[in-house]
Amino acid sequence: MIAAVTTSQGAPVAAAAPIAAPDIRAQFAAARATGKRAKDAAESIGLSEGAAVAAHAGEHDHPLKVVPLQGSWLHLLQALEACGPLMALTRNEGTVHEKTGVYTHVSATGPVGIALGEDIDLRLFFAQWHAGFAVTELSNDPAKPPSRSLQFYNAQGRAVHKIFTRDATDLAAFDAVVSRFAQPSAGYVFGKAPAPEAVRPDADVDADGLREAWGAMKDTHEFFGITKKFGVERQQSFRLVEGQFAWRATPQAVPRLLDEAAVDGLPIMVFVGSGGCIQIHTGPVRNIKPLDTPHAQWINVLDAGFNLHLRTDMVAGVWVVEKPTADGVVTSVEAFDHAGELMAMFFGARKPGKPELQGWRDLVARLPQARQDEVAHAA
Repeated sequence: MIAAVTTSQGAPVAAAAPIAAPDIRAQFAAARATGKRAKDAAESIGLSEGAAVAAHAGEHDHPLKVVPLQGSWLHLLQALEACGPLMALTRNEGTVHEKTGVYTHVSATGPVGIALGEDIDLRLFFAQWHAGFAVTELSNDPAKPPSRSLQFYNAQGRAVHKIFTRDATDLAAFDAVVSRFAQPSAGYVFGKAPAPEAVRPDADVDADGLREAWGAMKDTHEFFGITKKFGVERQQSFRLVEGQFAWRATPQAVPRLLDEAAVDGLPIMVFVGSGGCIQIHTGPVRNIKPLDTPHAQWINVLDAGFNLHLRTDMVAGVWVVEKPTADGVVTSVEAFDHAGELMAMFFGARKPGKPELQGWRDLVARLPQARQDEVAHAA
């Protein structure tokens, strides 16, 4: 029996009686047959995606087959180099980042890891990696081969990272990785997310000290330590330095940024995080396609080796942020959803020791800024 838990944002779903694994498999298959994504199919039956996937372990006749895995997750990712090209997928509630390449130069210091391949560029937070599965799913089209992937979830059943085979993947090497890390008796259980920490009132924050520390930054990586020191949430910190180091843009700034980067041939960096992984694309973007459906509006990057899918209807706020560094100011454009979750960050492509591209600064300067009445409404 598996109890209903939470949505992928960590909010409790409607209370429901525990569902037996055979019933989960039948209901999940029916939801997937209607075209729902796996996450949406799981939530439609009152489960997190991780809980729904876990219910498919063992012998049964449904299209989704699952083998539980057990780490070390670092060693598992290092073993993937032998598999050749794979597709890395990291997502949050409103954004999906897909990058194809080889998992190389994977290492870790304690629970924090990094992958620095030519195409697969990841920051890994293994403390959030609670469960892993090898997943095979039959296609509705019998002419198509099954989808094969490795999927990793946090303790609340939210996906932190997924890895899919591609046509060029060495499937024998992939099978060897699955066999090496398979643990059918893992028995993963998922729980509810803890309540989010309340944001401190602005009046309780040393705003002058925050601005002074911000202005003294020599590296963008100092930002996290500064927010911890002053006890500020990310968007709150932007608000407290607004007009000096941060400015608000309109939600339309995100598709405008991608369109103009494509027209200019400007290499950019696109960061998308799941809580357990940050996935990065560095390079140009070319094929930008909007897509409106009855239930969502998307802006998509559909390039060979890199796909981005961002729900523009979920964008509640966009900030242009400047951080001083030893190499000069580094500018980011950051999009947030209505729950305050960071959907994506965009930078100009750059290397340490090199100044920011002037073309990126010029592009950002052209982005539409939020009007004062829009700012007041958002507040």
